[in-house]
Amino acid sequence: MENLDLLKSIVDEQPYPLLFATVSGAHAYGFPSPDSDFDLRGVHILPMVDVAGLYTPQETIEIEKIVDEFELDLVTHDARKFFGLVLKRNGYVLEQIFSPLIVHSTPEFDELKAIAPQAITVNHAHHYLGFARNQWDLFNKTSPPKVKPLLYVFRTLLTGIYLMQTGVVEMNLVVLNDTYKLPYLADLIERKIYGAEKGVLDDADVTFYTAEYERLVTMLEDARDASTLPTAPTCKPALNDLLLRLRGIK
Repeated sequence: MENLDLLKSIVDEQPYPLLFATVSGAHAYGFPSPDSDFDLRGVHILPMVDVAGLYTPQETIEIEKIVDEFELDLVTHDARKFFGLVLKRNGYVLEQIFSPLIVHSTPEFDELKAIAPQAITVNHAHHYLGFARNQWDLFNKTSPPKVKPLLYVFRTLLTGIYLMQTGVVEMNLVVLNDTYKLPYLADLIERKIYGAEKGVLDDADVTFYTAEYERLVTMLEDARDASTLPTAPTCKPALNDLLLRLRGIK
């Protein structure tokens, strides 16, 4: 992964030990522009003295900075908060766990990756339907329309469909399109990779993309209805055990 040493240097500056740090956003989705920022996401581990006392612990750390002309955006949550998000229908935190772009790892992160599939439920379809709807609204609000939100729409819907059909978290649009073979995606991805982060689609066929958006929404809803995924996560005991060990209690 390009700029790995730079990303590791940011991780090394963090005030608390990290369970993991991975790259999210356009780099993980397979369509970074030359000027795309790096979205680092991860989990930090607060010491017992911070979580047991009266003072409010620093459950979330957010850092934005520019290093060597690269814009970096780092967000980490304390393990307890993050594990709580894992137990909800939050596809975004699952994508952080299963991102192939790993900046920092630990043996306990390997444990988390083994546990996390037990958190995947049919209700994660709601996350992907909602996020796709927001990105579709964003695409329609900008004039001229932009490449990025349109790619986010299709990436989100295909990730949701694939999750419902296979139970596997796959966020890379290039990989997803090996399965779904949407002929227009290669051109859109190429425009994004070789253009600017906020590149526009002056020649966008909005009518065509509207039909495709509606078709894929229906496809995701049908995949949800046909899915054999459970309705609730089953990994709360395992996450609780891991959290206690991270805190040094067990």
